[in-house]
Amino acid sequence: MPNIKPFSLFPTLSDNLLSNRFDQIDRLFNQLTGSKPIASPVQTYNLKQIDDNHYELTVSVPGYQENDLSVSLKGSRLLIEGKKEEKSEEDNDKWIHRGISQGQFTLQFDLGKNVKIDKADLSSGLLTIAIEYELPEEEKRQTIAIENKDKS
Repeated sequence: MPNIKPFSLFPTLSDNLLSNRFDQIDRLFNQLTGSKPIASPVQTYNLKQIDDNHYELTVSVPGYQENDLSVSLKGSRLLIEGKKEEKSEEDNDKWIHRGISQGQFTLQFDLGKNVKIDKADLSSGLLTIAIEYELPEEEKRQTIAIENKDKS
């Protein structure tokens, strides 16, 4: 059975629309990587904020090719799967240590609403996924002009 690690990249966006999404993401990763280590085995990843609406998720997938990987978005859930057939060991192979996982993995990310995936690239064992958060016009911050009635 594959190892599934679900969590949300944007955990509390709906709680306070005026709050800074980067701070929320930073708090989430501090919680995930702080005092309690994430259970092994797990694919390592980086999350980078490009600007207010664009993020870049990079997952380490050494030894996997494009046909071994699947990236899909259903609703607000990003699903990354890796399936690689284990090579049968020959009788003359004498491994001292095998620490590079080449089996099957599944990663799930709950991205919240109004998210789209622009593209996914694989280079040098790193799968990079471009994520765009599209804030609807009605949820964008509006500046209201203030008139001074005393100066009339």
